[in-house]
Amino acid sequence: MSDAICVHELCKEYPDFSLQNVSFCLPKGSIMGFIGENGAGKTTTIKTMLGIAKKTSGSVKLFGLDLADHEKEIKNRIGVVFDECSFHDTLTALDVAKILGKIYADWDDPLYIKYLKQFDLPEKKKIKEYSRGMKMKLGIAAALSHHPDLLILDEPTSGLDPVIREEILDIFLEFIQDEEHSILLSSHITSDLDKIADYLTFIHEGKIVLSKSKDEILEDLGILKCSLEEFGALDKTSFITYRKNQFGCEVLIKDKMNFISRHPDMIVDPVSTESVMVFYARGKTV
Repeated sequence: MSDAICVHELCKEYPDFSLQNVSFCLPKGSIMGFIGENGAGKTTTIKTMLGIAKKTSGSVKLFGLDLADHEKEIKNRIGVVFDECSFHDTLTALDVAKILGKIYADWDDPLYIKYLKQFDLPEKKKIKEYSRGMKMKLGIAAALSHHPDLLILDEPTSGLDPVIREEILDIFLEFIQDEEHSILLSSHITSDLDKIADYLTFIHEGKIVLSKSKDEILEDLGILKCSLEEFGALDKTSFITYRKNQFGCEVLIKDKMNFISRHPDMIVDPVSTESVMVFYARGKTV
């Protein structure tokens, strides 16, 4: 299986923030949830990947190609949606089609109109009169209407009501039915990723802390609740982070089954995508 995206040791330096050796690969035919708290570096990574922000060092391959050498070909094959509407608010949905039809070689007007109708988006109303949910759906309709092989989505469901979010997730699942299609979905809404992601990549303070298949993460990791005394007796290599509370400690166990075999008297609970994110973002290491 080849990769739709392969990022290797990507660095981007700002005065007050930096991406530090960001590396991950997204196999074709799958959805990767790119997850982290606000300010962790998700948007910076995406903008640097796409050349919107200039990288300090590292490499990015899309479909095995370097953006600098194959920019036109790559951009024809990707659809990008950021969390803020990219279109000028005096335009209408039909104006957007006229503009994008001149940019993308495979722009499909009938498909775009189909999505406008499916999303109940008025064709002639100015974008400034759209709600946030409508603007997001317009961005997704535009991203899908030039037959991309890869969608790169930055917080596409943030701030949307549950009904609209569910509708959009269904469209992503429909898109991925083609095994040549792939999605990188940046989000801090973990319930969305629980529903559709095949892989999860966690970023924290500009560093990738975990990148694996979702099934592996949920199977391997576990949460131990124990007293401070029990925590003090643990092998420090058996866990990743911990959090103290008024009742004792919660500990993110690295290899759940191995730990249980060595500590059959201790109860290790399953993890969720959200709990893993919280442990990496707020937990302490030793």
